[in-house]
Amino acid sequence: MARSASAVIVETTPVAVAAGDAAVTASRERRRFAIATVVMAAAFAIAPHVGVYPVFLMKALCFALFACAFNLLIGFGGLLSFGHAMFLGTAGYVSAHAAKVWGAPPELAIAAGTAAAALLGVVAGALAIRRQGIYFAMITLAFAQMIFFFCLQAPFTHGEDGIQSVPRGRLFGFIDLSSTLAMYYVVLAIFLLAFLLIYRVIHSPFGQVLKAIKENEPRAISLGYDAERYKLLAFILSATLAGLAGATKAIVFQLASLTDVHWTMSGEVVLMTLLGGMGTIFGPVVGAFAIIGLENYLAGFGQWVTVITGAIFVVCVLAFRRGIVGELGAWWAGRRR
Repeated sequence: MARSASAVIVETTPVAVAAGDAAVTASRERRRFAIATVVMAAAFAIAPHVGVYPVFLMKALCFALFACAFNLLIGFGGLLSFGHAMFLGTAGYVSAHAAKVWGAPPELAIAAGTAAAALLGVVAGALAIRRQGIYFAMITLAFAQMIFFFCLQAPFTHGEDGIQSVPRGRLFGFIDLSSTLAMYYVVLAIFLLAFLLIYRVIHSPFGQVLKAIKENEPRAISLGYDAERYKLLAFILSATLAGLAGATKAIVFQLASLTDVHWTMSGEVVLMTLLGGMGTIFGPVVGAFAIIGLENYLAGFGQWVTVITGAIFVVCVLAFRRGIVGELGAWWAGRRR
């Protein structure tokens, strides 16, 4: 009897050790993430006071949120969408219309735009999830083109002129968003809350199942997981967060235009995600700031900005196959060994 008990102890000890190592590793990762997030938030908080243009920061933060939403889908769900601009643009139009025509306060206008993007995500996702790979990507592109032409023809969108002079209003009735700094800190708060939500989703049981489906979908199905349901939920969540970015952007710039719903915007978010590091937490943020920074500082080159950005992207993909953050993480991990 004693021999049997000792055998059990010997057999289970490696499992216990492995579980303990995994817990320690997870704890270290959480600590690193917390430190990096605090540093990032502090840097963003003081940036307007050290000479960085707040309007540039707000634009970059909106696109960083858009890229993080897209990364949730492709980086952790393995689903490549060529039509994510439809969520950004649709939310922008609904938010701008709600604020200007209906007279909704900014919080309700942003909520309306986000809800519209979520609803569109339900419809588009329910059909697109039925296919995989390039077929899934092409269905999302087809949906995006349909939304683009709808926005071009619909009376309330004002065609190529878009919805202009959108009032910012007062957030919760007392925060005057006509102040650039007040608007900036509201955008920063929205970004940080959404960023933390994405991190929580990724590290939740739902996120772990989503990663398993990405790595080996047949095995996940054999374990009893409904892969299509998980992918649909990830698609809807990604669409909702992309809509939050679009609705916020419309209030910030007091404009909703066809640019945000055009197919090139879907390509731009792919570029941001790949450049920063697909499947990483901070990668899309770095990629968004890099692309928006290039577009801002190379604006004097006119249409050549796209060519220059494309060339830089090709070089980065060849030199940093895992993206900027991915390569830095691999270098740091190798250095610690």
